[in-house]
This record gives sequence, C-alpha cells and structure tokens, in this order.
Amino acid sequence: MTGFDDIHSINDSETLLRRTIDIIATARTMPLSNSPMVNRDEIIELLEEALNRLPDELRQARWMLRERDEFVTKTRREADDIVEAARAQAERMVQRTEVVRAAELRARQIVDAAEGESRRMRNEIEDFCDQRLASFEIILDKVAKTVATGRERLNLGSRRTEQARQPDPADERPSDFFDYDREA
Repeated sequence: MTGFDDIHSINDSETLLRRTIDIIATARTMPLSNSPMVNRDEIIELLEEALNRLPDELRQARWMLRERDEFVTKTRREADDIVEAARAQAERMVQRTEVVRAAELRARQIVDAAEGESRRMRNEIEDFCDQRLASFEIILDKVAKTVATGRERLNLGSRRTEQARQPDPADERPSDFFDYDREA
C-alpha cells in the first residue's frame, strides 16, 4: 500500500467506526430501560470491516508496541539485576573498606604501642648507661686520686732521696753512713 492508500484505509476505517457510533447513539432504547436496541450482527460486521481496513502499519505498530513492552520489561529486569549486582558489589566494597579501616586502626595501635615501648626502653637504657657512667666516674675519680697520691709520694720520696744524696757537711759523721741510723 502507498501512503495515499493508507490514509484512504484509515479514513474508511474511521468512517465505519463513526457509523457504528451513530447506530449505537441513535438506537431506540428498550422499554422501561436506558439500554439501546441494536442489531448485534450489523455492529460486529461494521467493526470487523473497520479492523480489516486498518493499514498494515497499524497492525505492525501494535506488534511493535507489544515487542517494545516486552523489551522494556526485559530491559527493566536486566537493569534491576545490574543494580542488584552493583549493590552487592558496593556492599562487599564497604565491607572491605571496613576491614581496611579496622586493619589500619589496629596497625596504628600496634605502631603507637611499639613507639611507646621503644621510648620506655630507650629511657631505661639511658638511665642504665648514666648509672654505669656515674659508677665509672666515681671509680676513675678514686683511681685518679690514688694515682695523684702515688705520684705525690714518689715526688716526696725523690726529694728525700736527693736530699739524702747531698750530705750536709755539718752532718758528716761516720754513724750516718747507713740510712737506718738517720731514721731512728
């Protein structure tokens, strides 16, 4: 059919439908009722003829509408499935994120505890070293005093020896020949 034939068929169908509406609208009513009396066969014949005169494009459009509805329904189901899968994945990601957050929090706690323990141990080691160095300082001080005392004694002893080596001319007696006589 050409476009003109389609318009002619639509117009024919429209004419038949309007004629059917007129028949129903002008039909006599049944006594004691508002229901019209119509010839059923005549109305059915007019409606069938109107349907037959509808262009093929309208029938195809009807089929396309059905197919579109089926496609939309199928697409909605697929979209719902995709959205549900996305929600499930998002939930898994949130759970992973929560696990990561918990792990990071635990890691921070462990690092903080380790740093605290490190500070405590460093302070204990510094205190221990300070105590040991203080002990060494005391010992070294005693050793230095002992060395100084020993050196002083050596110096005094050398002076006495020098004095003893230089005899006093007034003291030259034979009895001073031995050191033990002097000390006595």
